[in-house]
Amino acid sequence: MKIYIVTLGCPKNEADFSHFKHHLFSLGYEITDVLEEADGVVINTCGFIVDSKRESIDTILEFAQYKKEKPDFKIFVTGCLVQRYPDELPNELPEVDGWFGIIPPKTLAENLQKTKKYITDPIAVYDFEGRIDDAMPYAYVKIADGCDRACTFCTIPKFKGGFVSRKLEDIEKEVSSLVEGGKKEIILVAQDTTGYGVDLYGEQMLPELLSRLNGIDGDFWIRVMYMHPDHITDEIIEGFSHEKVLKYFDIPTQHGSDRLLKLMGRIKDSKELEALFDKIRKRYPEAVLRTSIIIGFPGETKEDFEKLVEFIRRVEFDKLGAFLYSDEEEAASHNLSGKVPLKTAQKRLDSLMEVQAEISFLRNQKYLDKVIEVIFEEEVEGVLVGRGYMDAPEIDGNIFVRGKLEGKNDGFYKVRVYESDTYDLEGELI
Repeated sequence: MKIYIVTLGCPKNEADFSHFKHHLFSLGYEITDVLEEADGVVINTCGFIVDSKRESIDTILEFAQYKKEKPDFKIFVTGCLVQRYPDELPNELPEVDGWFGIIPPKTLAENLQKTKKYITDPIAVYDFEGRIDDAMPYAYVKIADGCDRACTFCTIPKFKGGFVSRKLEDIEKEVSSLVEGGKKEIILVAQDTTGYGVDLYGEQMLPELLSRLNGIDGDFWIRVMYMHPDHITDEIIEGFSHEKVLKYFDIPTQHGSDRLLKLMGRIKDSKELEALFDKIRKRYPEAVLRTSIIIGFPGETKEDFEKLVEFIRRVEFDKLGAFLYSDEEEAASHNLSGKVPLKTAQKRLDSLMEVQAEISFLRNQKYLDKVIEVIFEEEVEGVLVGRGYMDAPEIDGNIFVRGKLEGKNDGFYKVRVYESDTYDLEGELI
């Protein structure tokens, strides 16, 4: 059976499905990138917020329409959306041949054609037995899943369950395999990477994990994503001192108004957050700070938004993503009063991003005339597209270099930066 694969949502889904492809292949399935050649599709869905749910539903409907023209075509749907709505979806979308919740990739592969509905309690982690990745120089590695935090805007603990970590040795084994296979950047992901190891070892083990991964032979980067600001310790900050660990700190603060932070279920106030970022920059002057912000949270006033803007100006984040609040029925914030009109929230988001554009432009100037290490991901019309340590794939900027590589693209290249704009850089190979 030839399978076409669609992966939606976060990098954790990408990590899961690199394992899933391995298990499919080992069971005799073929994987194709050409839909017309496929006998069926497996769709890995996201169910986090309204927009992601809509994208998942629309994707399923597109394949349901395709199935009308090709009745023997099979549709299998898995992931967070299914785990969140296990009863509603099969009733609303009878065209789907199999429904699967959050289950290990191997279990999914082994049961793909055996059942109409295969929903279990979420089992979000699994052992490494092999994976099949694309040709990109980076790979996402899921170190844990689920969440025990109490953020009022988030529903993930309700359908994914509590925090569950993978064993240190198993992650080491996976990363070693990826590096041996030529990957130059390992990106560690979880719902909250600061919580890694607490459930297994009784303490935060991210520093130990970084130490072990740094000791793996090979020339590669280690990037850490999704660190909850309330749980970043001095030990975690010190864990970034290892040579291969990028000084890139992805810390979603969600807001800068103390009143809103409290309503969101956060512990640190704006001053404590500023102190955290100041500590990081003093320890690592080259540190890149990235954050995420929610705009239009229930009760957000004009004054709250102004405090947020002041907070952003004081910290001067290198990278910032801002998103409109998604009013999820199962979230505690759904019951809060003071819903912000969409038009008002969108206006605030646009205003915030204008402020951040000014900051990003100025922060990017520090790379002018500097030589940085770059990994290249593609070539477009004679222009090489790559990234330095300051940019994570898919969400941050790029560095563009005119020309071609001599021989195979298989490592790091030194680039001298001669131009910078708001988010991207231009340079030349040296």
